[in-house]
Amino acid sequence: MGIRSDLDANFDFEIVDEFLDHYSMMVESMEIMILDLQKPNMYRRSIDELFRVFHNIKSASGFLKIEPMARLAAFVEDFLETLRTNQNPLSQNVIDWLLQISDMFSKWHDDLKMDNELSRIKFSLLKLPDLD
Repeated sequence: MGIRSDLDANFDFEIVDEFLDHYSMMVESMEIMILDLQKPNMYRRSIDELFRVFHNIKSASGFLKIEPMARLAAFVEDFLETLRTNQNPLSQNVIDWLLQISDMFSKWHDDLKMDNELSRIKFSLLKLPDLD
């Protein structure tokens, strides 16, 4: 039994379906927003939108008891809060780390669609990049 079967067994179908719809949209938009962080005129909008995306994933996955997803989303949300007050351009390391985070959430999206167990979080994602 995979993650989707587990969700369907423990929650109302409409709640699970709505989560999957919204999660799909958020995962699809992450990479573009991350890349837009490199554009000075797009930074504020993109960082605020990314923060909102990870906040929503944290809340929804927490409600659905998808613990690894909720914990990683909270971790990223906290880092994005720091970036919201950062006045310096982001280093390539920060962008690369965020893209790897996006890849992890995309992998989980595939796990949900294929009704697989959730993939394990790569340890390297749990080390925050330097802001310098």
